[in-house]
Amino acid sequence: MNKQTGFTLIELAIVLVIIGLLLGGVLRGQELINAARVTNLTRDFQNTQVFLYSYQDRFRAVPGDDAQAAARLPAGAVSGNGNARIEGLWSDAPAVSEAGRFWQHVRLANFAPGNPAVAATNTNGAPLGIQSLGPGWAQINTLVNGSFAICSGGILGRDALQIDTRLDDGIPDAGSIQVAAAIGAADTLATINAAPAAPYVVCMAI
Repeated sequence: MNKQTGFTLIELAIVLVIIGLLLGGVLRGQELINAARVTNLTRDFQNTQVFLYSYQDRFRAVPGDDAQAAARLPAGAVSGNGNARIEGLWSDAPAVSEAGRFWQHVRLANFAPGNPAVAATNTNGAPLGIQSLGPGWAQINTLVNGSFAICSGGILGRDALQIDTRLDDGIPDAGSIQVAAAIGAADTLATINAAPAAPYVVCMAI
């Protein structure tokens, strides 16, 4: 007579517990990774604001727009027109406009790390920059109040909402931080929740 063997209920229960622990660890690890990414994306906005104010405090000029940049900064600096505005588009390269040269100036002044000749990117590797509000600003939702807009692209909708909640009111089409699929577009909480994995642009007015 052949004796058949198999798993007992206790053994099956142990296996299921182990699988549950492994899945829980994986999910928890993913949550930590997501939280760290949002924290770094949030710091991109905060650091850019610090670079702006630190430069203004030392030189009494706006980085990118500084009319004396070529004289006061290391070789390679290009001066702006000195009208206290950061002209151009936030995503411009340093050779294109004052908005791009913002990074050139703050990097040559040793306020920010990175290559002065290269445009800045955020934690996701997407464009990060700043420009003046007002003339030349293609409005995102209703973001119009303030002197400058710090913008960061390629941010997942769910991450964008967390950034808005951490730094503002959590409402993507109101307040000092707003979220849309692109500059010049308009999106609401409902449209972003409907596509949480789609890339968005987040802008903060300062």
